[in-house]
Amino acid sequence: MTPESALQHWLDQRLDAAGAAWLRDASAGLAGGGTDRDLYRCVSLVSRKLGKAPLALNAEELAAAARSRPGWNPSEWTVDQAARVWMLLAAKIDSDTFVRRLDQLCATADLDELVAFYRGLPLYPDPPRHRLRAAEGVRTNMRVVFEAVAHHNPYPAEQLPDDAWNQMVLKTLFVGSTLAPIVGLDRRANATLARMLGDYAHERWSAGRSVSPELWRCVGPFATGALIDDLASVLDKGTPPERAAAVLALRSATDPEARQLLDRHAALRDNVAARGVDWVSTLEFN
Repeated sequence: MTPESALQHWLDQRLDAAGAAWLRDASAGLAGGGTDRDLYRCVSLVSRKLGKAPLALNAEELAAAARSRPGWNPSEWTVDQAARVWMLLAAKIDSDTFVRRLDQLCATADLDELVAFYRGLPLYPDPPRHRLRAAEGVRTNMRVVFEAVAHHNPYPAEQLPDDAWNQMVLKTLFVGSTLAPIVGLDRRANATLARMLGDYAHERWSAGRSVSPELWRCVGPFATGALIDDLASVLDKGTPPERAAAVLALRSATDPEARQLLDRHAALRDNVAARGVDWVSTLEFN
């Protein structure tokens, strides 16, 4: 099953007869040589014709999505988002035309449409052609659009260069969002990002503000010198979730000083291990 056929199947199961018929007719017209104007008109009518209900995929359907496109997780998609992406894919156009149409659609889209187009990034043909589009989504001030790129989306980890990737991870924390839904977070961690996150933590501390425990996840594997000193400070002065996060970070570090620091906090280290605390459950640690 391809992502396109999966979207079609899920929509067929969820739409009433009138909605399914309209979508089939619209997509058939686009696949048969529809113009730019035809596509824009159909996309603009989706919410009115099909509604905005959650797609509400079950576990089997989510597993099928991941098989059809590794890393794809449409668990938060809605019916209208799925229909808009399917229309783009069903048009069967060359790469240049696809990019041009997507750019035009994003230039005139409302918020719901933008979320759909950015969530569709991992499914579009010729993936490298959409790096600038993804970078634009990362720069946006609209959190829901930013998260459409950053969360549950394999495209950034696969296609963004390190500088853009690092900015995306840092911005996730800056806007108060969470790191856990970022696909490929651990695989793309790097020393430059670790230093950036350390600097960000110091800025927050200097302003008397807290630091998300998740920040240390991307620091741990590269913790050395001043970064280990920062983790020591968290262990000494942090909240319970922050201290648990510091333990997880130090467990992933390779510097011998990290092991020595953990040994000095053996009781906490052993408690975190015994309770099976991970990067998601650190927030509930007490």
